Amino acid sequence: MADFVEVPIQRLSEEVLAALLEEFASRDGTDYGHYELTLAGKVGRLRAQLQDGSLCLLYDGDSQEWDLLPREQAQELLE
Repeated sequence: MADFVEVPIQRLSEEVLAALLEEFASRDGTDYGHYELTLAGKVGRLRAQLQDGSLCLLYDGDSQEWDLLPREQAQELLE
């Protein structure tokens, strides 16, 4: 069973957060809708969603992997 924890973005350095957001935004299959966005645009959207709480950064201690998930989905995994 996965051992998820939510990582507060305030605990990450700006460099680490930027690298995580860029890596996530460049993943295959990441869909941002009908319009194509630049990498900077995608990162900006992700950052805004993290800051407003609609997106969460979760870390899985078992697999030592991280992911960004919508708040509702993250809450289900954290329960």
